[in-house]
Amino acid sequence: MTVAMNDLSVTRPATREFLGTEHRNFIDGQWCAAVSGRTLAVIDPATGQTISRVADSDADDVNLAVQAARRAFEQAAWQRMKPALRERLLHRLADLMEANIDILAELESIDNGKSVAVATAVDLPCAIDCLRFMAGMPSKLNGSTLKPSVPFLPDGELFAYANYLPVGVVGAIVPWNFPTLLLAWKIAPALAAGCTVVLKPAEETPLTALYVAKLAAEAGFPAGVINVVTGYGHTAGAAISGHPGIDKVTFTGSTEVGRLILQAATGNLKKVTLELGGKSPAIVLPDADLDIAIPGAASGIFFNHGQVCTAGSRLFVHKSRFDQVVEGVADIARSMKVGPGLDPGTEIGPLVSKIQQQRVCAYIASGRESGADILAGGDSPAGDGFFVNPTVFVNTRPDMKIVREEIFGPVLVASPYDDLEEVIAQANDTPYGLGASIWSRDVSMVHKIAPRIRAGTVWVNCHNVIDAALPFGGFKESGWGRENGMEAVRAYTETQTIVISL
Repeated sequence: MTVAMNDLSVTRPATREFLGTEHRNFIDGQWCAAVSGRTLAVIDPATGQTISRVADSDADDVNLAVQAARRAFEQAAWQRMKPALRERLLHRLADLMEANIDILAELESIDNGKSVAVATAVDLPCAIDCLRFMAGMPSKLNGSTLKPSVPFLPDGELFAYANYLPVGVVGAIVPWNFPTLLLAWKIAPALAAGCTVVLKPAEETPLTALYVAKLAAEAGFPAGVINVVTGYGHTAGAAISGHPGIDKVTFTGSTEVGRLILQAATGNLKKVTLELGGKSPAIVLPDADLDIAIPGAASGIFFNHGQVCTAGSRLFVHKSRFDQVVEGVADIARSMKVGPGLDPGTEIGPLVSKIQQQRVCAYIASGRESGADILAGGDSPAGDGFFVNPTVFVNTRPDMKIVREEIFGPVLVASPYDDLEEVIAQANDTPYGLGASIWSRDVSMVHKIAPRIRAGTVWVNCHNVIDAALPFGGFKESGWGRENGMEAVRAYTETQTIVISL
């Protein structure tokens, strides 16, 4: 099978105009070329062709952005801004993103490879919802009054209270799988808490971050509050991680890079939030409704082409239902339309880059060489672009790389199990602990199993369901801290205690 290439002529004129621009960094309210003058190419993964260029930034550019963010943080215009005004700014940005949702979705699709329909229905609405949810937080960061009982001041009368203060300048490093959504997950709680931000999008997918910066300026954020620096992770990203002027780093990406960020952050002991890798189990119990479980398991792994940190990449099915479930998932995989993201009928778009395509194909080859059997997929369609057909493996062993390691592509490994204790042990037999799902009609059994799964989120009869109000993060090597909800906002604050002798 050969897939068609993206037809950019179907996009909106504003999208094509933005693609035709040589983009610069957004620092201190101004568009600035990289200090070095270097640029890097932005590639359409459906064609392998260059579609735009952005600044190839390094430590010098990051330093300028941090200085701008520090000035903005210390100025009264931002530091003393009333909570209601900060809320209004976040709502304005959300409104502008909603007004430009079609352009943002097209940019996201062309830049990342994902379906424009999915970007319009999922990525952008969830990002906008996050901004609106966090817009309500500035007035909710209430402190508390305390009643000390100091033993060495038996007759002293004390009044004490605790405040939540913004942590300061935040370095936010965003991955390429959900560029706009995860941008919102980073900047919305940081801005709600009163911080300023230096944002680095992934080098593969920088376009929507730059477009959001344009909208933020239009919304009226003071200069320097939001800064966007594009470039590679080993240069611009590393400079953010180790910069002494940054008070907190928030990162979503691989566990390997998360460790490097931790090492770099030790210089000034900056606060760190990490949302890292996963190898999420999907457990189908014998009583599961297969009309729900089969398409749900397929969606759990093939959504966003498997480029999801919580992708349900390990499917465990009771042996009494195993053949029926895996054949059903394999049938779905075989029927999915592979194509460019701008095609409204596309269900599986290209992976984000040639490197990612090669990585996923190497895992498929490893599985085949290790003795696993392929029920569906296992190859790439002919033609340009970085496509991989949705793949289902059976007859796997726990020691195989495809079972142990995060593939980050549309590749499912399926295994039968005999009893509940066995499947719980298998589900937890991983260094990761980000997500999991249980498929069952037995509510009592679900409540017994879920707390025993070592994962930050356990879904029941669904997978990959997120919301701005729901804390999201992982156990073990899947990260530190939580995104979303009140927990996310608190992660961008410091607690200060005031004690007054009366």
